Amino acid sequence: MVRKRILVVDDEPLMREFISETLRRRKYDVKVAIDGMDAVEQLESWNADLVISDIKMPRMNGMELLEKLTVTYPSTDVIMITAYGTVDDAVKAIKRGAYDYIQKPFTAEELGIKVNKVLEFRGLSEENRYLRQELGGKYSFNQIVGVSPKMLKVFEAMDMVTASRATVLIQGESGTGKELVARAIHMNSPRKNGPFVKINCAAMPETLMESELFGHEKGAFTGAIKTTDGRFIQAHDGTLLLDEISEMSAQMQAKLLRVLQEREFERVGGKDTIKVDVRIIATTNRDLKEAIKKEEFREDLYYRLNVFPISLPKLVERKGDIPLLIDHFIKRFSAEYNKEVRSIQDTAVEQLMRHQWPGNVRELENKIERAVILCGEHIVGLKHLFLEEEELYTPLPPIVDVGAKTLKEIEKSVILKTLQENDNNRTRTADILGISIRTLRNKLREYRGESQAVSGPNAT
Repeated sequence: MVRKRILVVDDEPLMREFISETLRRRKYDVKVAIDGMDAVEQLESWNADLVISDIKMPRMNGMELLEKLTVTYPSTDVIMITAYGTVDDAVKAIKRGAYDYIQKPFTAEELGIKVNKVLEFRGLSEENRYLRQELGGKYSFNQIVGVSPKMLKVFEAMDMVTASRATVLIQGESGTGKELVARAIHMNSPRKNGPFVKINCAAMPETLMESELFGHEKGAFTGAIKTTDGRFIQAHDGTLLLDEISEMSAQMQAKLLRVLQEREFERVGGKDTIKVDVRIIATTNRDLKEAIKKEEFREDLYYRLNVFPISLPKLVERKGDIPLLIDHFIKRFSAEYNKEVRSIQDTAVEQLMRHQWPGNVRELENKIERAVILCGEHIVGLKHLFLEEEELYTPLPPIVDVGAKTLKEIEKSVILKTLQENDNNRTRTADILGISIRTLRNKLREYRGESQAVSGPNAT
């Protein structure tokens, strides 16, 4: 097994000796440097997996070294050593690309935990990159990326159904990639040379839906100045995607059922029966069984559509795919916008892994697109992501004095003060307070609501 390489940078001999000896006992390959310039020279001939550096040093300090490392050695992780009470230095280091920091004085055990955490995450990232290279051709369809167990099941289902003409029902939350899966099934099927036609059932007015699906004869209604083909005819010998099928009206559900059963229909205002050869794929972000119970969706239509079901997982259920998706989107948007962005800081990846992703893959895609546009460097950092931008528009209320009388006011004061001391870094604040990031967000929303209620137009 190849031992991980760690470079220790500190101008204090005793600290260098303590850190290097601690790491050697843990079976790491360790070298030492007396300052930033010495570190840079050594890295030219010795590739380190991790750099542990003090901030205050002569010639080139830790912050200057960190800045150089993020540009020259973006795949090398950095832990900064900060003096007791210098929270500002720690926050600046994290913002500039350090993976983590450790505060003096620290024990050998604390150092070991920090190092192990960094190298474990690095190993996960490398494993994901390897898996993408090895499995990318076999387990990806067009622009769909993933190696998580749930996505491999999706790929397996897609692989089984592509060669058939079976109707497919794709279910999943908004942003999970339902249309992408539908297109991939079509493009990998015997119908790939035929048309792929889509209709959004949620966006189409009910009065136009029948004409859009089946076409109409000249004079069938006011404005029908010529005979027009509908989506079924347009999709002949190909695939018709009924996007968000759950939003189709009850009347249209009945008409669609007949077409699925008999594979024939008439144009609106027409008498001639038209037969078509069309493969149907339907998508929905709703639970159709619940819709059936509420009498909002026909049960017989559900069983016609649900011949071959595919369920797409939420992004939080496949977090192991996030580094792969990030890499995929960075490459795509770098090419699209003619940028030279090549990678992303591990600190930024860690933050993205912690995000809850209510908008699923589409939300991640949008954030990486924006980050690539904003990034003027070769590597995307936390400053380009604006993970909590939606919460920045409403200012936080003033910090209550810690001498407040009630427990709730004291809690509020401690949370806001800690947040302020950590330069509004919510993740770091939650870690320090020992609460989850979700709990912290809920508290901040509660405080904003109180502030707005007090300062509203009816306040006295």
